[in-house]
Amino acid sequence: MELIKQETIKPLVNPGFESQQLLFPENSASERVTITRVRLKAGARNRRHQHDASEQIWVALSGHGELLLADGRTLPFGEGDVVRFAEGDVHGLQNASEGVFEYLSVTAPPINFRDAYQGGK
Repeated sequence: MELIKQETIKPLVNPGFESQQLLFPENSASERVTITRVRLKAGARNRRHQHDASEQIWVALSGHGELLLADGRTLPFGEGDVVRFAEGDVHGLQNASEGVFEYLSVTAPPINFRDAYQGGK
């Protein structure tokens, strides 16, 4: 059994959004997943990107926005929705809410996202 206390989880910050790696290889013995809480400010964007060797599932907890997909495509994504991206799928998110858009991300196999953030050391 592992218990990860909130006060030990350090935020990773980029302009307009913040992530917390709730469970990942540095704070857990799990070798199967990374679980991340992501919060985007109103109008913020998590740019299009892809993960070549991991699939990712997002669960929208609050707010609404648009998924940013390959070839400039978009789809609405909001509270209660779940989306799965296979390995190599292009994905991102534009927050269309007036407030914070929050989602949980489950990534398998795990990734340490620290290098994707400013001052990610």
